[in-house]
Amino acid sequence: MKRQWLVVCLLAFGMIVGVTKLALSFTDGHDSKAVSQPEAVWTAGDASEAKTFMGRIVQMEGKYVLQESASKSTFQLDDQDKAKQFDGQSVKVTGTLDSATNTIHVTDIQNT
Repeated sequence: MKRQWLVVCLLAFGMIVGVTKLALSFTDGHDSKAVSQPEAVWTAGDASEAKTFMGRIVQMEGKYVLQESASKSTFQLDDQDKAKQFDGQSVKVTGTLDSATNTIHVTDIQNT
């Protein structure tokens, strides 16, 4: 009887581990709520959706970037000519974020 109980417990444990591994494989181990994003500026969604970023245009390593004011994050800007016109100024940048390269594909820049 003890041996049967041990077998049942081991099978139950194996099923729990298997289900847990299966669930993790579907989420790829990533909890989307655990990813830190500048909440005040943009929200997660379709990467092709335009978002608004607030901050200051500064030059770093010869390139113009946006230093986002709320989270102190720095974003590359793909339109260097447009960004140059706002060097040192507080701006609102509208564009799509490529999170793989941390680059904003700029559609508009305006003074704030």
